[in-house]
Amino acid sequence: MTSPPAPHRLHFPELDREIEVQGDETIFHSARRNGLRIVGACGGRGTCGTCVVRVVEGRIDHVHSAPPEKLETDADPATSDKPSHGRKKWLRACQLRVRSDCTVEVAPRSMATVVRADVDTGDAGEQLPLDPAVVSHDLNLTAATLSDNRCDAERMLDAMNMPGLGIDIDAARQLSTVLRENGDGGLGWAVRAHRRDRELIDFAPAGSRSLGIAVDLGTTNVAAFLIDLESGAQLASLGIENPQTAWGADLISRINHAIGGPRAAADLREAAVAAINGLAHDLCRAVGSHTERIVDAVVCGNTAMHHLLLGLPVRQLGRAPFVAALHAPMEVKARDLGLSFCPGARVLMAPNVGGFVGGDHVTTLLATEDRWREEGTSLVMDIGTNTEISLIHQGKISSASCPSGPALEGGHISCGMRAADGAIERVRVENGRLAVETIGACDAVGLCGSGVLDALSALRRLDIISARGRIAAGHPDVVEHDGVRAAVLAPGVIFSQHDVRAVQLAKAAIRTGVELLLRDHGIDEQRIDRFIIAGAFGAYIDIASGIDIGLFPDLPIGRFVQVGNAAGLGVRRMLSSVKARTRAAEIAGACRYVELSTRSEFQKTFMHHIGFPAELPRRPQ
Repeated sequence: MTSPPAPHRLHFPELDREIEVQGDETIFHSARRNGLRIVGACGGRGTCGTCVVRVVEGRIDHVHSAPPEKLETDADPATSDKPSHGRKKWLRACQLRVRSDCTVEVAPRSMATVVRADVDTGDAGEQLPLDPAVVSHDLNLTAATLSDNRCDAERMLDAMNMPGLGIDIDAARQLSTVLRENGDGGLGWAVRAHRRDRELIDFAPAGSRSLGIAVDLGTTNVAAFLIDLESGAQLASLGIENPQTAWGADLISRINHAIGGPRAAADLREAAVAAINGLAHDLCRAVGSHTERIVDAVVCGNTAMHHLLLGLPVRQLGRAPFVAALHAPMEVKARDLGLSFCPGARVLMAPNVGGFVGGDHVTTLLATEDRWREEGTSLVMDIGTNTEISLIHQGKISSASCPSGPALEGGHISCGMRAADGAIERVRVENGRLAVETIGACDAVGLCGSGVLDALSALRRLDIISARGRIAAGHPDVVEHDGVRAAVLAPGVIFSQHDVRAVQLAKAAIRTGVELLLRDHGIDEQRIDRFIIAGAFGAYIDIASGIDIGLFPDLPIGRFVQVGNAAGLGVRRMLSSVKARTRAAEIAGACRYVELSTRSEFQKTFMHHIGFPAELPRRPQ
């Protein structure tokens, strides 16, 4: 019987971290298990090539038997435009197993700090409607005596003077301590009781803050907003990358992991819980408070994110006919999810519509209702790894989702990265050549989503990319890389033929969704009066570039409205207002879900939009 490989250690000097490898783990999977981020859009399946590292010391071998030359490149295109000249080569971390202690260098784009993480809700400090589900009561209770020795719970309920009230068991466990720590024991006890419907869920010192947290659990990023439930004011906001990206940038990769068994599903659920707990902790600390003061929470997310957080099965969601376990709003105790809020706090999950159109699109519709309810025809689109579209025509709402994948946000792109310092965010044509701008005005290390659209538009205008999507040879900005042509955007940053194809697939899926919804209503794209683009990615893209590549219809620019993370604004409204919760449920019920993939004309329409417009729109000089 062969003994298992001896454990080895991986040292990452740039991160000042050292981790242990278990068994035959790859470098990528060891890093993921230890919470160390290496970009890997495909989740470590070896299909995207984004998780490159350089092993500068130690022995390694490859997962597959293919010759190493087929797994490596001379240099990481995100770090160097020249061969390594004798240095160790950049290799895919998901294809490398270590056979000794190793020192590993991580590509700069894996370590870049995100500077845009979905917290811009485009509301310019809007005062939230105030009608919270949790109500605070400041009470003065008479202290117990030998002649009045009612139990603490009875004393509290008598002071509330609301027949039929109950007390959450965890709140009851803290009641006696809270009372005696907030009074002199002779004159009385001062306490704040938090009530949700007919239940007391928390007790705290009188005058304590009543905080709520609203969470937009996105596929790529998680954004959270801390709200004062007595004033409606937003106290703080924060966004981070969704840690589930370690199992893949797209939803199907995560669903496929989750159906691998109870432990696999728990991996994803625990990652989401850790993200929310971490955000709650940091937000409360920023305002000098604690997570125990969070008395209410609302979370929105697409259907897959919703199911993974709640621990619902997702196998049926990842296969036709893409049936969700539930659509209705659901309340659960925060502690049942593993969230560290006040004892009896509940979490409301925003309602889903159907398929992958989830609560985040419902909250987007809630936040933008004043725009799409205007006379005429409106289209609301939230562009992301999963793009949701709603067409509102003659008072009817038709909704669909498009599996656009992560390409438009920089995922599955050779040099793709998050919106971090060093990411190319703008590409334009100057004097017949490409010119780029980076976030932070520093040296380019990769390409983020807005830069992807600009790059394609600029390459089309220079005729480097044809209408069919082929990169032409013979241009000074075109090189051969890994056997395919690639356009050089900046030293060390390329846009390859494979990248072009990935974006073509994404934009064709989105444009097909728009066209099929329009056909259902018997109208064409020129009838769209308002084209509302939501999402953090949508807030930064150049609409003209989107029209150039055929992502958007060729409409007057004035009809487009970019509203930022409307889902974040909508979920904040649900947190602060019971009426907004009711309205969100009404909107979800009014949406007619359309499954696009089963339509007979889907494939033909998709192929029609796979190329780029033959004639580019004129731009004002």
